[in-house]
Amino acid sequence: MEKENEARRLKAKEMSRIGSSEGFQPVSLKREEDDQPSEMDQLSMEEREPETEVPVPKQISRLPSVVESALYPNPYHKPYLSRKYFVTRPGVIETAMEDLKGHITKTSGETIQGFWLLTEIDHWNNEKERILLITDKTLLICKYDFIMLCCVQFQWIPLSAIYRICLGKFSFPAMSLDKRQGEGLRIYWGSPEQQSLFVRWNPWSTEMPFATFTEHPMKYTSEKFLGICKLSGFTSKLVPAIQNTHKNSTESGRGKGLTVLTEPILIETYTGLMSFIGNRNKLGYSLARGSIGF
Repeated sequence: MEKENEARRLKAKEMSRIGSSEGFQPVSLKREEDDQPSEMDQLSMEEREPETEVPVPKQISRLPSVVESALYPNPYHKPYLSRKYFVTRPGVIETAMEDLKGHITKTSGETIQGFWLLTEIDHWNNEKERILLITDKTLLICKYDFIMLCCVQFQWIPLSAIYRICLGKFSFPAMSLDKRQGEGLRIYWGSPEQQSLFVRWNPWSTEMPFATFTEHPMKYTSEKFLGICKLSGFTSKLVPAIQNTHKNSTESGRGKGLTVLTEPILIETYTGLMSFIGNRNKLGYSLARGSIGF
């Protein structure tokens, strides 16, 4: 028994010696793949990164522009609007010019110095599409039907009778309800004060001794229309033609020659209901009105 007890003591002593000298070392069971961060770890790291990173502005590379700006057609002019006017359709304005040239050759035989497409504004502020021609002795105002391609009305004004031209902005009475903006040109060949009250207040009267014009709304459609719709171009031809006629005229005339003034152009309209409806619907132009039937 004593030997068995001694053997047990020795065994216990040996075990305690091993534990105290070497100790227990943990063994890692990870594989080499486990040294890399897991998917969840990567996601959590990516979520934390924006908090510390400073955002870098993106650089946008701009290619050099290869588009050249052009005046015609006007970039602010909608194409479908210009197509509504019959005068802008191919060959229409050329046909009108040939018709009028043939008519002048047959009737007077005078030489045409210029051809313009302008808007006439009558004494009731109504807009009317007109063709104007300057010859050696005459200013011709023509109402032309651009749908049927025929001249409806002529107004012949001798250049020797024109004694005053006014250039300026449109003005209206203080109580007028239908005012217009812009500038125009008024040509006088008679005195408005000598007209009767009936003529002055008749919206369909054609006996007014003056005519008022402004630029056609299709001025910027093309380079061709800019040339024939420009008011300054018309004025630059009209004034010398009138001055030459006064100089060479053998008639007594007025003796004062031509006076060119820069002043407001007064249009005496007050309620303006008729012009409001007509001008808003472009009733004075040869315009495509759309389908009326069903």
